[in-house]
Amino acid sequence: MTSKPLRAAVPAPSPRTPRRAWRSPGRILMGLFVALACFLSVVPFYLMFVWATLPSDQIFAVPPHLWFGSAIAENFGKMMDATDGFALRQFWNSLYIALLATATTLFFCSLAGFAFAMYDFRGKRAMFTFILLTMLIPPLVMDIPSFLVMNNVLQWIGKPRTLWVPGMANAFGIFLMRQYIMAALPRTLIEAARLDGATEFGIFTRVVLPLIRPILATLGVVTFVGSWNNFKGALIMKLSEDPTMTLPLSLRRITGGATNVNADWGATLMMVVLTVIPLLVIFLFASRQVISGLTSGAVKD
Repeated sequence: MTSKPLRAAVPAPSPRTPRRAWRSPGRILMGLFVALACFLSVVPFYLMFVWATLPSDQIFAVPPHLWFGSAIAENFGKMMDATDGFALRQFWNSLYIALLATATTLFFCSLAGFAFAMYDFRGKRAMFTFILLTMLIPPLVMDIPSFLVMNNVLQWIGKPRTLWVPGMANAFGIFLMRQYIMAALPRTLIEAARLDGATEFGIFTRVVLPLIRPILATLGVVTFVGSWNNFKGALIMKLSEDPTMTLPLSLRRITGGATNVNADWGATLMMVVLTVIPLLVIFLFASRQVISGLTSGAVKD
């Protein structure tokens, strides 16, 4: 009996390749919308930097100038004169307060979040519930009590510590850290570190902190920006003297108010640039970690 020759396997016909997704009208419209939104977001920053280099009489020219000028030194000198030479000191005051607020908030909130996430102790649920309830209190309600405590009890009025000490262990930071640690760190990892002889603080510093860098960056950026832009707190705590004044208060002083048409806009925009640069630098360096922290758990593997 002769065997029949084997027939080559004929591949099944592949389904018709669909039109590429990027050619769909919905994707095109979405791309155009995102491009327009990015353009509208970037243009004010670009014009701010451009106009800070122009003489005051050319800033509101029609048509507007769209390229950099040569009045950087002139506007910087006017800014220094408007602040009696304290502009760079005020920049340092804002940076000092923002860095201390960020560092202390990250340390104490991550420590408290780790404790609430990984330890069992009496009153844990009641204490955490109380912390969450404090988030329901409007910040405006706490302005007068905070002033009375700082003025009558601690006698810290007029000192920079009034802006960073009260927020070292805030409810939002503790809640954020606790939720992230519970989702990202298994208890078995902590138990394994204990079996290896690590101390509790060693587990926190060597195991927990390296694994929660995305949420640390997220909370750090939020805290830094909030502290850097804290106009109301500096005003209430009377940081209005030149040696202790922060940039938001100084910017308000040199503009003379929103209705002051005689303000030196060259000096004003130079101080605005001085105020914005640290925020841009912080976001550029931490943007990847911030996005990772905000989207953690949003997409399943």
